[in-house]
Amino acid sequence: MNLPNQNFTFRQYMETNDFELFHYRDSAPIEVDFHNHDFYEIYLFLSGNVTYVIEGKAYKLRPKDIIIINNQELHKAFIEKETPYERIVIWINPEYIKNLCTKETNLLSAFNSSSSHKLNLLRPSPDDTEEIYNIVEKLGTACSSSHFGDDLLKKTYLIELLVYLNRTYQIPFNEENMSGITYNDKIAKILQYINDNLNGDVSLKKLSSKFYLSKYHLLREFKKNTGYTIHSYIRQKRLILAKNLLMDNKQVTEVCNQCGFGDYSNFIRSFKKEFGIPPKKYSKLISKK
Repeated sequence: MNLPNQNFTFRQYMETNDFELFHYRDSAPIEVDFHNHDFYEIYLFLSGNVTYVIEGKAYKLRPKDIIIINNQELHKAFIEKETPYERIVIWINPEYIKNLCTKETNLLSAFNSSSSHKLNLLRPSPDDTEEIYNIVEKLGTACSSSHFGDDLLKKTYLIELLVYLNRTYQIPFNEENMSGITYNDKIAKILQYINDNLNGDVSLKKLSSKFYLSKYHLLREFKKNTGYTIHSYIRQKRLILAKNLLMDNKQVTEVCNQCGFGDYSNFIRSFKKEFGIPPKKYSKLISKK
């Protein structure tokens, strides 16, 4: 990939209102814990020995694999040391994508698809892979230059990339493409149930009863497949939901109830601990943008 290498950034926020593109090549592993962020991410894997875990599904990556992640999914890359680790990462503001959509074409589809069977991995055909990576290279070149019209080219190439990714997402996976993807189907269903019922009863007792698992077995398998305890996962997903609702101008008390916190003081305390700012102040800051 003929793009300049960049130093890895640990920041998990965007400095622009549209999108940012990074090309990284590291000889030593970069350790980033499970996390999510307010933007959408397109991750294009070039080389290395990497297993990417997203919401309980583990993807053993091949060169030219593509990962797409929305702003509510918890994820982490597990990187082995043997080979240099190279990838291209694109961060995109969801509102920016929304404004690029038309009545006929919803460019958000691939990011927003949600079910226990959802896969974040794209493995296009060889021809489509070549086309996608050619677009990415042109996009990266436009991003790193300041020639006449580069602002328009950046937007054009990004739209083209999103169209191809959404087309690829609509093609069902064949058996060969499923290789290297591992997950526990029961845990996948439990994760989906939790995310669909964050404002309801998702207690250990409820989950154990509903999915016919002992509490001990459920706790062990959940941590093994997601990297989180059930309690930590539910708390994190409720906070992510709360943040998104506040971005939609919901009232703080309404958000507290919709996210299933129940106790208002606990919600305020948890939100401030996670994001460094009380929800009411966060809401005011968002409304000024």
